[in-house]
Amino acid sequence: MKIALVIVLILVIVGVAFGGKFVGMRNDLVTQNEGIRAQWAQVDVALQRRADLIPNLVETVKGFARHETEIFTAIANARAAMAGAKNPQERIAANDQLSGALGRLLVVTENYPQLRSNENFLRLQDELAGTENRISVERRKYNEALEHYNAQIQKFPYNVVASMSGLTRNDAYFQTEPGARQVPKVQF
Repeated sequence: MKIALVIVLILVIVGVAFGGKFVGMRNDLVTQNEGIRAQWAQVDVALQRRADLIPNLVETVKGFARHETEIFTAIANARAAMAGAKNPQERIAANDQLSGALGRLLVVTENYPQLRSNENFLRLQDELAGTENRISVERRKYNEALEHYNAQIQKFPYNVVASMSGLTRNDAYFQTEPGARQVPKVQF
């Protein structure tokens, strides 16, 4: 009888230890998942700041380059896509679209020397450059948080805990577009 009681007691202690470890690992994964959401919020704030700066920049450029309607339309469409994005993947795609349109706008400004000397344009361009730097930093932090979480849920025993808890891999990484490494063509 004493042996059976000792065995039951040992099994209960082992069960509690495994249960505690399971709960601790699950909580760690949940904390990392929430960290990803928090880091995404930081990216989102920086993207929104840029989206808010763009209309002022566009209006300044329009004063000098009224016939560049294709670029203005592309920027408006990209901003609309940003506003309508419902999840990080859609927001990332809309951001890439906006970055391309904004890059074309800045290339067009090279054709207007009087615009490049406009004080308002220069101020907006500096603010935009600072915002782009913030976006870059926040994107890097977001990608690092995703990478850590995705690596963690693939490791044993975290993979067992993740699958039992319904936690899955998150592949909403920011990546450079293939055309982003090419210098835009300037037409003279």
